[in-house]
Amino acid sequence: MNIWNRGTRIPEIYGALIALGLILYFFIMYAAGLIHVIELRLLNLFIMLAGVYFALKQYRRTHSMHMDYFSALTTGVATAAIAAATFSLFVFVYLSLDRNLMTSIIQNEPLGRYMNPYIASFIVFLEGLFSGFGLAYLMSNFASSDTPAVDRAVDRMPKI
Repeated sequence: MNIWNRGTRIPEIYGALIALGLILYFFIMYAAGLIHVIELRLLNLFIMLAGVYFALKQYRRTHSMHMDYFSALTTGVATAAIAAATFSLFVFVYLSLDRNLMTSIIQNEPLGRYMNPYIASFIVFLEGLFSGFGLAYLMSNFASSDTPAVDRAVDRMPKI
């Protein structure tokens, strides 16, 4: 069986792909000298959006086009949580190794004097987790294909 067709590993696979995209974007911003422009972190949302979308699409494909609301929400949130945790672990390791970047954050950011690699990576984790939850919540409303139980109950009622 192909790794892409495993329906049980969708959050792990797509969470890792999102984390790789975020790490690549981090290095591009670092190389361009734009690492301190906080507004550019909004583009992380689009990387997360693409990853959660493709995870939900893969779930539908591997489960015979059946996905209820709860399955869509849990798949999206699990994918975003794995991506956020992996990326925050990377940020922690990178800030622990690159003392120049950590010193620059401490000197230039508004709450920088309270920052250390632990707090910075935790903030990145929370930011990724909540943005991923919001995206999964919004997309699960559109991605679910099964009708709610109330609609199915009306179909089973006797006709008068």
